[in-house]
Amino acid sequence: MGLELRHLRYLLAVAENGTFTRAAEELHISQPTLSQQIKQLERIVGVQLLDRTERTVRLTDAGEAYVHHARRALRDLAAAERAVHDVHDLSRGRLRLAVTPTFTAYLTGPLAAEFHTRHPGITLTLRETTQDRIEAGLLADEFDLGIAFTGSHLPGITATELFSETLTLVTSTRHAAGDHRALPVGDLVRMQLALLSGDFATRSHIDDYFAQHGISPRTLVEANSIQTLTEIVQRTSLATVLPDAIAHDHPHLTPVPLDPSLPDRTVALLTRTDAYRSAAARAFTGLTHELVRTRPYAPVPARSKPGRARP
Repeated sequence: MGLELRHLRYLLAVAENGTFTRAAEELHISQPTLSQQIKQLERIVGVQLLDRTERTVRLTDAGEAYVHHARRALRDLAAAERAVHDVHDLSRGRLRLAVTPTFTAYLTGPLAAEFHTRHPGITLTLRETTQDRIEAGLLADEFDLGIAFTGSHLPGITATELFSETLTLVTSTRHAAGDHRALPVGDLVRMQLALLSGDFATRSHIDDYFAQHGISPRTLVEANSIQTLTEIVQRTSLATVLPDAIAHDHPHLTPVPLDPSLPDRTVALLTRTDAYRSAAARAFTGLTHELVRTRPYAPVPARSKPGRARP
């Protein structure tokens, strides 16, 4: 019997789950059937792929090498299937987009709404996750496009600069000062803040800014949701730090410039360098550049030197 795709999928399931039992449950087949199929694969390739001597199943050295190529083969086959079914008039299709969390508050919504208006037959799957997971997902062919930040990237990832994101202090409109002067950074120690939690790169960016200027403001609320922060700030005297675009789009929030200002970050569209670009991906890429040109996002500085950004 020759090699079949199910052999590769079964081997990957065992490698990822570590036991035949869990892999069989995931595949919805019996454990004896799975074990028989793996032995059949080993006879076909002529080498032992799994070490079954311990309670958990481990890949042999040959198995590690084989799984690496098996993953790539299945990924390329999936891409080939999408290419065959790619409809260039955009009457149907699918786009898998991943973004880092802060963009859902001001960028993802307008993009998704306009894309749906122009191409209602395209199914858009949107995932909000960290930049590291976006890049890994692009390489694994789990996503078609990502929106995150420039910086150091995994090999095989291409980043196209979109615009410069500015962070600013934000208060509720009813608690905003009337003179609109820039607030010296040292005055933050007298304020009470509500900030994003530490799993956001934006929070790391803010903390680095505080440390650089030797201040430790009082943070009374931490949240992992920008919507939660905006709801809290507009109803209390607490201030927060958010992308400037969010404050400008929110009727109950007022941006307060800081002196010196927080460093900007460069937003980028991420792709896998050698990925097949479907008609839907090309259309979304064009729409993204169009929206960036028509909205008041800051252009990327000519000599920007962004640092590594997490989610």
